[in-house]
Amino acid sequence: MYAVRGIQKALCRHAGGIVRSGIRTYVSRTQMKKYGGEQFEKSFGYCSVVEADNKDPNTRVVDMRSDTVSMPTDEMRQAMAEAVVGDDVYLEDPTVTALEVKAAEMFGKESALFVPSGTMGNLISVMIHCQERGSEAIVGDKCHIFKYEQGGISQFGGIHVKVIPNLKDGTFLLDDVMTSIRTDDIHYPRTKVLCLENTHNICGGKVLPLAYIDKITQFARKHGIPSVHMDGARIFNAAAALNIPVSRILENVDSVSCCLSKGLCAPVGSIIAGTDRFVSEARRLRKALGGGMRQVGHLAAAGLISLEKMVLRLVEDHRRAQHLAQSIAALKSPFFTVDLPGTHSNIVMIDLQTDRVPPEVFCKRLVSVTDAEKTHLGQSVLVRLFPFGNHVARAVICNNLTDEDIDLAIGKLQYFAQELQH
Repeated sequence: MYAVRGIQKALCRHAGGIVRSGIRTYVSRTQMKKYGGEQFEKSFGYCSVVEADNKDPNTRVVDMRSDTVSMPTDEMRQAMAEAVVGDDVYLEDPTVTALEVKAAEMFGKESALFVPSGTMGNLISVMIHCQERGSEAIVGDKCHIFKYEQGGISQFGGIHVKVIPNLKDGTFLLDDVMTSIRTDDIHYPRTKVLCLENTHNICGGKVLPLAYIDKITQFARKHGIPSVHMDGARIFNAAAALNIPVSRILENVDSVSCCLSKGLCAPVGSIIAGTDRFVSEARRLRKALGGGMRQVGHLAAAGLISLEKMVLRLVEDHRRAQHLAQSIAALKSPFFTVDLPGTHSNIVMIDLQTDRVPPEVFCKRLVSVTDAEKTHLGQSVLVRLFPFGNHVARAVICNNLTDEDIDLAIGKLQYFAQELQH
């Protein structure tokens, strides 16, 4: 069984369908298989979390696959229950309005719009910048828009994509941007938008340098690129790492999409922001894409707490990520390590240095427990990571995790490092 709420009960089992116990909801193995969850788990190499023969009720599950697994706080749950709501499609939900006004103010933009997801936020934003048929967007080869959003800007927006290499730090070479800008030739699409990502997920949570953002946005305008969009799913992590207001990072970009349901812990939703005209067009497009929501203030209430309070605690996630990264590097294992200077925010990329332990094997081992290990560590600990490419396992820190969780994960990794030596 899977605990939909409560990561500490992820290994419970039940033979029936969906079982509710108090405020917790459990989904049986049969139900999960029916809806495709089993194949999803297997495809990412950590199905052993549910298949583990765990008879120890004191097993600790340290889930570091992603900050998308973050749970809403008790304060959020109460605010959601008590939210004053209305029909947001009619612009009558005061809680949504409050969220959008707050977000626009923090971003330094004229207006903001609440949308169901970051993927929709990016899709709407790029489509607005590319309303003319035959438009082209310049994106990075490692960016989320290109790799993980189903090619939505092409699928739904008819937008041509020009892909250029992301460097290891998530940036672009200006020469690559320059050679990608289309000249006014009837054979070519027209360059309409340059897309940045900050922090950069695939590059390991890298924070784009502020000087670089200023330089590339000025470069884009100088050379005729009409708009710059920032995929800022974790933009507040970037602001926390740089210790500057998020509005300074976004000062020279035309639009931004920011996720509320990752490190900011809201259960659902993202914010997009830009000019009044941009948001007016975005509202229309959101409706066409099925994203118009009614009494959505219940969700916006959690988003308000994200912006008012959860932003301030992101430095704790960064501190814990640094502790994890430093501890892994200190092992000096010939099998896995971490690029310590490259750990900028809440994402830790564990580099697997030999073919002996591919990512799927590495992740599967960390969600299993041997008798010898249990004796050595004093308890059963399962550490959930995300296999990321051919030689990397990703750990992402969020509010679910405590200092004790990080120490338990470090202990597990220390034991595994010693195990690999034999």
